[in-house]
Amino acid sequence: MRYSPRRHAQRAARAGRARYALSLLVVTVCFGLVALTLAAPRQPEAAVAAPVVQRHDAQDFQLASAVTTAVTRDGFSVTKAAPVAARTTTARSAAAPHAGTPDPGTAQAIAKQMLADRGMGDDQFDCLVSLWNRESHWNVYAGNPTTGAYGIPQALPGSKMASAGPDWQDNATTQITWGLGYIIGRYGNPCGAWAHSQSSGWY
Repeated sequence: MRYSPRRHAQRAARAGRARYALSLLVVTVCFGLVALTLAAPRQPEAAVAAPVVQRHDAQDFQLASAVTTAVTRDGFSVTKAAPVAARTTTARSAAAPHAGTPDPGTAQAIAKQMLADRGMGDDQFDCLVSLWNRESHWNVYAGNPTTGAYGIPQALPGSKMASAGPDWQDNATTQITWGLGYIIGRYGNPCGAWAHSQSSGWY
């Protein structure tokens, strides 16, 4: 074949156009990839989990053992075991069963009148009856051989009731007078003492 400058120039031009097209294609693809990378939504960064701090109230747990509590009543110390109740346990209400109307002249009738004289109503009388039923069954001679508590209010020791009268050993009025003074001074009223007795077993 004879050399033709014209054909040579045409082939060179075609080769140049091919190289240009190839370069343009490469640039376009690269630009497209960069554009896709920039336009694509960023994946959310993995959240860093904050440390979980579990808080426990000590009262949420039921303890198997009992707590020994020193109980002091008017200077005389007695050690009793007080059960530890779980917080989730429903507390017993301070309300006491209805005591009804006491027979005239009885210790309960005397106590009801003393409460009325102090402006306290039947609800406080109900609590007092339940409290002293538990302590002594309203017996002026009730004595606890273990602790030495004595009388209707179970004064500890019984001789403490001498501050209310010299006949503290056998007089219901003297014992009730002292017992109400103790309850009001320590718990505010009989229902306060009854609530404490319900939760602790003593007052």
